[in-house]
Amino acid sequence: MPSYVPFLAFGLFVVLFILIAVLGWLAEKKRREAFQALAQHLGMRYRAKDRSIAQRFEFLDKLRQGDDRYAFNILDGQFEEQPVMVFDFHYETHSTDSKGRRQTHDHYFSFFILFQDKVFPELRIYPESILSKLGQMLGYHDIDFESAEFSKAFTVRSKDKKFAYDICHTRMMRYLLAHRDLSLEIENQCVSMGFNTRLKPEQIEDRLRQLVEIRKLFPEYLYSG
Repeated sequence: MPSYVPFLAFGLFVVLFILIAVLGWLAEKKRREAFQALAQHLGMRYRAKDRSIAQRFEFLDKLRQGDDRYAFNILDGQFEEQPVMVFDFHYETHSTDSKGRRQTHDHYFSFFILFQDKVFPELRIYPESILSKLGQMLGYHDIDFESAEFSKAFTVRSKDKKFAYDICHTRMMRYLLAHRDLSLEIENQCVSMGFNTRLKPEQIEDRLRQLVEIRKLFPEYLYSG
């Protein structure tokens, strides 16, 4: 093998690494610009990054995962007369390979919060999965409802069963069965909706509208006490 081959291979690796980094930077720049344009369209405020959001809303399970947690591409303001916030979220986890080397894994997803004056107990509603079924086998039981279809499709967990039944009435169950990709968490003054990936900017407005529709399905008697 010619002596220059290893240097050539290393050079190609460096060029490839730089190319991937540049493409990633360009993609993030395009996403930031899209969120800035969306903020202007919706009449909301845009912020590039805020680490304090992870601490302020740490009581929400999805924002409590991993290390190095922060929100970015943040939109906040009024949407259909409701105070809301939507953002990309990052956290990292770690693992060790067979040779004992520590590896870092970055995770990203989209998250939505609707704020209200009323304080509610924690309630989580998310699609049934293998992990949730395993949890039930280990004793982490969810709440079942008269609708067998809904109970089979969604895992519902709360220490306050009455509140869970108040929220998961017939029309709410019907709505969620028509939108089976939704994961909701209600706690304190937040009604939140999380996804496992980052949504495209053009999907944000429709998802905000879904969050408002869900809030409107809450029984009004919950706000009278």
